[in-house]
Amino acid sequence: MHELSVRTSFSSAHSLDGYEGPCSNMHGHNWDVEVFIRCRSLDEMGMVRDFRELKDIIKEVISGFDHRNLNELPCFSDRNPTAENIACLLFSMLSGKINDKRVKVSKVTVKESSKTGVSYWED
Repeated sequence: MHELSVRTSFSSAHSLDGYEGPCSNMHGHNWDVEVFIRCRSLDEMGMVRDFRELKDIIKEVISGFDHRNLNELPCFSDRNPTAENIACLLFSMLSGKINDKRVKVSKVTVKESSKTGVSYWED
């Protein structure tokens, strides 16, 4: 089994409805995102997947979150834009664009600071 990862980041604002504390107010983060891709067999070039291709796909998905108020996005109309929900949503969006018979998104990690973050994966 091989697993590769690609790291990127985006900046956005959010507030947490129903939260008792300062995070209920609008505030921003420079989110760090790491996407993990797995496969059992390498392609004919000896790669899991081309890093450049993966970076382009991830950049396309992340661009919808960058420099935005996450609370205003339709994908967060029924849930708070928490790190947990962002990781789950990115996992789903990226899986739809990356997964095929050979490779699969295995985990997405989202950090809202250098000391706090969350990972999402499915069994």
